[in-house]
Amino acid sequence: MQRRTTLALISVLFAAVCTTGWPQMLDRTDSRVQTTLRTGWKCLGTIQPRSVSEIDAGQNWALGCETLCRDYIYWDTYKDYVAPLGIKTIRLQGGWAKTEKVPGVYDFAWLDYVIDDALSKGLEIWLETDYGNPIYEGAGTADLGAGFPTSEVGLAAWDRWVEAMATRYKGRVNKWAMWNEPDIGVKKTPELIANFNIRTAEIIKRIIPDARIGALSLARIDPKYLDACLKVMADQDKLGLFEWVIYHGYTKNPDDAYKNVEAMKEVVGKYKPKLKMWQGENGCPSERASKFALSGHDWSELTQAKWNTRRMLGDLGHDCISSVFTICDFDHTGREINRKGLLKINDKRNLAKVKMAYYAVQNVVSVFDNNLVRQQDYACTIECEQPITWFAYRHEQAGSDVLVFWNGTTYPLDTNDTLPATIRVSGGQFADPVWADLITGRIYEIPEECKSLAEGNMVLENVPTHDGPAIITDRKIVLK
Repeated sequence: MQRRTTLALISVLFAAVCTTGWPQMLDRTDSRVQTTLRTGWKCLGTIQPRSVSEIDAGQNWALGCETLCRDYIYWDTYKDYVAPLGIKTIRLQGGWAKTEKVPGVYDFAWLDYVIDDALSKGLEIWLETDYGNPIYEGAGTADLGAGFPTSEVGLAAWDRWVEAMATRYKGRVNKWAMWNEPDIGVKKTPELIANFNIRTAEIIKRIIPDARIGALSLARIDPKYLDACLKVMADQDKLGLFEWVIYHGYTKNPDDAYKNVEAMKEVVGKYKPKLKMWQGENGCPSERASKFALSGHDWSELTQAKWNTRRMLGDLGHDCISSVFTICDFDHTGREINRKGLLKINDKRNLAKVKMAYYAVQNVVSVFDNNLVRQQDYACTIECEQPITWFAYRHEQAGSDVLVFWNGTTYPLDTNDTLPATIRVSGGQFADPVWADLITGRIYEIPEECKSLAEGNMVLENVPTHDGPAIITDRKIVLK
């Protein structure tokens, strides 16, 4: 009898998963993330994730779904986990070498399958034009560092492929990006990169006049190099082709990037202030790696979750669109598995688990959408033994503020030690403030003896701070 009851319960749970559309490995319980973080305060609940279909407002986020063009991973391996994460825009790579294996014959079936399935899930495509194609002399290869086409034959073939791709996806894809990280591998000058961007963007604009295009996709966060690229475009009066400037740039401490990011924003402002900044590829491994960005350090699932959320919220606080790299680990043929995914794989076709970072990113996405407006002149001080990074936002419709903060003095640590802080806010909008950890999603009641509220002035004492992001906001914002 007990066995039949257990089997019946399993059947009910499985049916519930199938009917709600949530993939089987995804944990939706309040205890889905466990860490050693302790506040001593009463837990009120957990931030509830919102899938793409549940988010009406715009977002600052994009999600990497790369390397499908080289079969390092497959869409079917992780496709059911994309929409539940809550990020609407996904980055795909066009894959010239996979599409044109015989000169003049384009087979877009593989990309059609991904794009059509993604659109059916309510996702928006951001399509990158890369890489090269070895069937043409001087047209590069499908490898990241091989460099873009340079020969007359290679460039002419490139032009035809870009035109074919833009024609095929007109009406389905409106966001585009240029060749990924042209400033690494085979040496290319800023002049060559800028002219190749112009060449490619003009083809897309001719086919899709209202296309929105990101320029450069540089690997580095180097203001001088960016200046050299933009000057070439400006001298030809071609900056109007682009809506965004895309950069990458990995730093062990995610907070260390912003000195150069701010300098890059100044460079952009000098040429075309309306161009927006887009951090197009950043992520952190969940374990030690010997290759790829941020290798040689003992990362963990906890430090990955802290790194990713700090990068997202740092980008948001510096008015840059933020891309999470990447949804899923991928097996880089000839090298090793890149463990920057939010999902862990056993191999290219089989998932092993959902990582802590997946749930942490879900927490950020659930709270931070375009209903929140950053408050640049917010009257706030945070007193602590170590400097605290913070940003403030206002939810105008709800009439509430959101204050996000973390200790950004070093790279994320594999511990959860906290330091007490005193937070003072003047003119803020808090009626019933709570404290929430964005890694676990846990929401805590702030004890009465720790808070003082009067006419828009708020003083909170003994507030826990650590190297992962936390927020203070009204209970109604995070407890639905």
